[in-house]
Amino acid sequence: MNAREILATLEKLGKPQTAAIYRRHGSGEKVFGVLTSEIAKLQKKIKVDHALALELWKTGHAEARILALLISDPQKLTRADANRLVKDGPVRFVGCYLSGLLARSPIAEKTMGAWMKSPDESVREMGYGILGARLKDDPDSISDEDASRVLTTIEKEIHRSPNWARYAMNGALISIGVFKPALREQAMSAARRIGKVDVDQGETCCKTPDAVSYIEKASKRKRCP
Repeated sequence: MNAREILATLEKLGKPQTAAIYRRHGSGEKVFGVLTSEIAKLQKKIKVDHALALELWKTGHAEARILALLISDPQKLTRADANRLVKDGPVRFVGCYLSGLLARSPIAEKTMGAWMKSPDESVREMGYGILGARLKDDPDSISDEDASRVLTTIEKEIHRSPNWARYAMNGALISIGVFKPALREQAMSAARRIGKVDVDQGETCCKTPDAVSYIEKASKRKRCP
């Protein structure tokens, strides 16, 4: 399949009600309303095709960009690519796919570190998103010492960070508590001191997870046989 054929397929699969939901979640207007399960089916057919991914990204359509991130080759990503992807976005909508891709790339470590310090809301959000994705894929990819320092930074900066960066920082704290057993108590103590994390979720019904209760529940599930 080429980019034109894929775009036509996505358009046919689109549903107006789903498109309306996606717009509320920050997709922008170039959206068809394709279920993520349908996008996943296309990914399985294509597997990895970096050249096709670049073409799909250029279309600007939200679902095409999700598919592009899913079929990209992380080994071919450069920092210039990463900066362009986060600038193009829409980060609110494709963020988890973008952070997942970057987490598997050779530039993950340096990109994560630089972006977590950025004053830009979307860039910082993606920095902490990369951390969460790396811990989920491979908890040992980030040392306990480094993760502990991140917890200290989150506790210090979360309440004065931009809206969506706060959400990502809260998610990173949860990830450390879940995937780093040695730091679980430290993460939960930090979460208690931080207290409620207020995030404006816009016109959606989404809620910001309570870190302490989420870590506790996730940890119990991980202990189950």
